Parts: sequence; structure tokens; C-alpha cells
Amino acid sequence: MLARSVGPPGDRIAGQGKTQGSRVIPVIEAIEIPTAAGTFDALSSGEAGGREVLLLHGFPEAAIEWEFQLHALGGGGCHVVAPDQRGYSPGVRPDKVADYRLEELVGDVIAIADQLGWQRFDLVGHDWGAYVGWVAAADIPERIRSFTAVSLPHPAAFLRAMTEDEDQAQRSQYFSLLRKPRVAERALLMDGGAGLRKIFEWKIDEERIDNYVHRLAQPEALTAALNWYRAMHLSGPTGPVSVPTLYVWSTDDSTVGSTAALATEKYVTGPYRFEMLEEVSHWIPEQAPEELTRLIMQHLLAHRT
Repeated sequence: MLARSVGPPGDRIAGQGKTQGSRVIPVIEAIEIPTAAGTFDALSSGEAGGREVLLLHGFPEAAIEWEFQLHALGGGGCHVVAPDQRGYSPGVRPDKVADYRLEELVGDVIAIADQLGWQRFDLVGHDWGAYVGWVAAADIPERIRSFTAVSLPHPAAFLRAMTEDEDQAQRSQYFSLLRKPRVAERALLMDGGAGLRKIFEWKIDEERIDNYVHRLAQPEALTAALNWYRAMHLSGPTGPVSVPTLYVWSTDDSTVGSTAALATEKYVTGPYRFEMLEEVSHWIPEQAPEELTRLIMQHLLAHRT
């Protein structure tokens, strides 16, 4: 059962639907999704019974990164839900690093879908959300109608590039810092979260960045988010993906180079589409929301069953 929650100021997009010309933009509602692991905070748009779409955010963000897509897809006949994932939702913030293994994160996807009553659904993920999405698409293809990965390539392509491609190895050097307990937290939160703010490369709205920094400055929140990186070595390899897949990569992504992006098609056995956005950074959902949403909608329309 879903429980509606107002949440703290700024977390709920409340009131009536916004009006744009003669068109009413759907309301985004804050909801809670109880599972065995704890209660996830989430944002929802569209009517129950519409096409089921689950949106997974990345680091160091939250469900609100999908605000544009929630409005657009919710108004296009979809029932869209974007959860604050494990560690980002205060109600699902375990202490142990091992509790952030990919197996646990994919288990959350299944638990959320089950609680929503979704037997099959379309999955969209950005950054770490895409990483979780790749593993889910490989492990539970019977549950996923289609998959859209934004920014992050297939994990096998990414990890191979990190070890064999000098350019990708350079881009991924920040991993070593983020895995250091306490050191990473201090580096990112000092001076009002200057380290966290720098991650966004000044590519998205400052008010939105303030929102993210405020969330991760709460007790234990940043440690929980960083535990995703610290648990990476605890999970096994990711298999090939057979579900219809769209992968969207951007040429100005400072964390993912072209080697892994172009190699991803080797790890998809089902229908595959690769889209490259020119002069867009890693923060595609917020920097290029219209273009990304158009691609997602095309992908959904192409794979209805």
C-alpha cells in the first residue's frame, strides 16, 4: 500500500497541475513505498493503469533529477515513479557497506515494482541508476519491457575500459577518493559542500544543486551514497542484456569516454539503439531534458509489448 507524504519543504511539488497555455501539466506527487528493506521516498506522476515506467537517479542526485521526465511521461499516458534509492531515502539507509551491493540495489527495484503492483515495466536509469538498470535488465528480463541507460554504459564495457583504456582510467580516477571512508565525506562536504557542487561542473541549475547538497549533508546520507562505490567489488559480473535497450551518451561526459560507450553494443543481444548527444555533459536528464525525453518516448513507442 502506498502512503502519500508531504515531506519537507521543497521535496513535494504540490498543489494543482501547472498550466502551460491550454495544456495542464500533470502534478508530481510525493509518495512513500514500503518494502521489507524499509520505506522509499518517491515521486509519482500519471494515472495508475498507465504504462508503468520506473526512473532511477544517479550520484549525487535524487528522484527530483527526473522532474521534466515525470511531467512529460506522466502527461503522455504513463504511470511514472522515481524513487530516492537505497541510502538516499532516510527510511532505507543501512550501515554496512555490503548492504549496497548491486544485488541489494536490484532487489530494491523488484521490491518497489512489486509494491506498485507492476508485473512488467519500462526501466530508465542515469549514472548509478543506469548501472543498477543494466544489472536488472540482465538478471530479470521477464520483468522489464524496455531499458533506457543514460550516460553509463554496460558495466562489463565500462570496467574493461577502466583497465584497458588509458583515457577511461584517467576519467575514473575519482573512484579511489570516493571509496575512502571519512576522507571522501570531508572532502565533499567542507566549505558548504564545495566538493559536491564541483561535481556538477556548473551545468545544471544552482537551486537544484543546493537541493542535492542539502540532502547529502544530513547525518549519514553522504556515507550511504558513497557506499555504492565502496561495495562495487563485492558484486559479480553483469551478463548480456536481451531486453530492448536504448543507450544515450553525451560527448562532453567527463566520466565516461567513447571507448566504453561504443563497446556497449557487444553486451546487448536484444534490439539496441545508441544515441550520442553533442556538447552535452554527464548531467543529461537536467541539461538536455527535452532531447532525452523525446528519445525515451520514441523507445517506449517502439517497444509496446
